[in-house]
Amino acid sequence: MTKLPTWADVVLVPLISLLLAAIVSAVVLLSIGQSPMEALSVMVEGSVGSAYAWGYTLYYATSFIFTGLAVTVAFHGSLFNIGGEGQAQLGGLGVALVCLALPWPHWTLALMAAMIGAAVFGAAWAAIPAWLQAKRGSHIVITTIMFNYIAAALLIYLLVNVLRPDGQMDPASARFPEGAKLPQFADIPLLQNLFAKYGPDGAVKLGKDGLAVYEQVPANVTFFIAVAACFAVWALMWRTRLGYEIRAFGKSEKAARYAGISPFKIIMVAMLISGALSGMMAINNVMGESERLLQNSAEGAGFIGIAVALMGRNHPAGVFLAAILFGILYQGGAELGLWTSIPIELRTVVQGLVILFTGALDQMVRMMLGVFFRPNRKGAA
Repeated sequence: MTKLPTWADVVLVPLISLLLAAIVSAVVLLSIGQSPMEALSVMVEGSVGSAYAWGYTLYYATSFIFTGLAVTVAFHGSLFNIGGEGQAQLGGLGVALVCLALPWPHWTLALMAAMIGAAVFGAAWAAIPAWLQAKRGSHIVITTIMFNYIAAALLIYLLVNVLRPDGQMDPASARFPEGAKLPQFADIPLLQNLFAKYGPDGAVKLGKDGLAVYEQVPANVTFFIAVAACFAVWALMWRTRLGYEIRAFGKSEKAARYAGISPFKIIMVAMLISGALSGMMAINNVMGESERLLQNSAEGAGFIGIAVALMGRNHPAGVFLAAILFGILYQGGAELGLWTSIPIELRTVVQGLVILFTGALDQMVRMMLGVFFRPNRKGAA
């Protein structure tokens, strides 16, 4: 197969994959008697058409950035971490325990402690499959999938029997103290005018005194932590010795062994970092949005992170852009369910098609492009 130029591999392949997914999605909509143009209009308006829409899109994208980076780090070490969902749920447990432990005087202190708690719990949950892979040869895909279910069951038990306050019916922890409340975009002075209180219809809502008030869209300061995590992962993987060792091990285990790189060290370290990133996702929705630990705190972001990493070519910059795209799909799909007769499940169909074309059919797109980038051998001897 013809090797594509870097720019074509990074730009053209994802764009064509998205175009193919859009075409198939349009065919699906037509087959159920719906208008593709109406669906596109509602999705675009509902996900990027106003500050209100962007607030939700960036909220979802924040979670996807963390889980996408988690898959990326493990993938470079030739490890397919499918346990992001469980690691994120355990990260949420770490966030809850930290936030409920003290009457925090200020959110900055609570945030730093929650970051540590989320990272430690997420890394600890990833450490067990990593050890089984490194020492016992257990396949990382199988063990991480199994640990997703174990994490869900463990969380339900803890919420029902340990963390649920007396007299409360729903399986959830107590609300976090006021000092652990993270600023949302409407609370940040530089963003207040941009994120004025918008409703679903895009209109600014006024208070009783006639002045504009601010709605708490779920996007919060965790978004900036996610952006910093992209830079941190880039620096780790491409500017440090450890990152070089992880990538070398991922390219060839035999060559890495010959160079003196310990497989046990790489497997454990890569999975610990991956689990910590997945766990930190919980800061966004557990601490930043719901302000308590709920039963399904990960909300499927662990699995979406796999698609984000694949589409982002396992590079932090690509992961960031892919996470924004999936945030648009997620929020836009929710708007479809609210404002049209198109079933909200179509969001899952579109996401599945994007995953299909950017992952499973990736080589098909490359072969199609290879015809145009085939070297010109005219005049060769």
